[in-house]
Amino acid sequence: MSPVLVFFSVLRRDVFVTGRELPSFLAQVLVQPVALLFIFGKVLGELGYAQPGYAQILLPGMIALNAFLVSLQNTSFPLVLDFSYSREIEDRLLAPMPVAWVAVEKMLFGALRGIFAAVLMVPMGVWMLGRIEWHLPGLPFALLCMVLGAFAGAAVGMTVGAAVPPRRINIMFSVILAPLMFTGATQFPWAELDHLRWFQVICAANPLTYVSEGMRGALLPGIPHMPAWVCLLALLAATGVFGLLGVRFFLRRALD
Repeated sequence: MSPVLVFFSVLRRDVFVTGRELPSFLAQVLVQPVALLFIFGKVLGELGYAQPGYAQILLPGMIALNAFLVSLQNTSFPLVLDFSYSREIEDRLLAPMPVAWVAVEKMLFGALRGIFAAVLMVPMGVWMLGRIEWHLPGLPFALLCMVLGAFAGAAVGMTVGAAVPPRRINIMFSVILAPLMFTGATQFPWAELDHLRWFQVICAANPLTYVSEGMRGALLPGIPHMPAWVCLLALLAATGVFGLLGVRFFLRRALD
């Protein structure tokens, strides 16, 4: 069997396992973003604490959040388990394909989960908000940003999962998840942070910011946003840099 066929066989097996674990997967990927959308977009709006239309600004950010974080978590956590007590990684390393392809398959699978989770947020948003005022011609670029954001998240997840020792992974995620969520411009437009320049610079260092800004700018062009080409280049750069780092750390760990 050729390495390409082996690669897609392993990927197909992972997708099949996701189908069998669908209820738990849906609970994992929907509870947090739906709760954020409900509280910030619905409850605060109904109480008058959020401006009218804020929910429309928030929804693209929640979709971006799901694409990025679900990809990150579903790449890093299984990798940590594979390298610790389960040792499932050994079976994959013995498969007749290059070792680096094992890392690429894990990133691809994590990204597919992130894309699926992000798409699920669209009907949830329609159901919760009742109406979505999107600029439909911008939908293709928004989808492109969502896909690139999922791959960037998977690349970051590979880097974290392969570089951090299993005993420290919980501490690492406690330290990085909250900053990633709240500096990713998911709840606010990055371009309107001019009066908080220091915080704007911090947000610019977060790859999630470019997913949120790219999607928001495409779907709500009337809202201040980053230029589309900046978002695109930043996501490609983040995917490439963290992807190469992740594969390098994976190879070092797998061949030890």
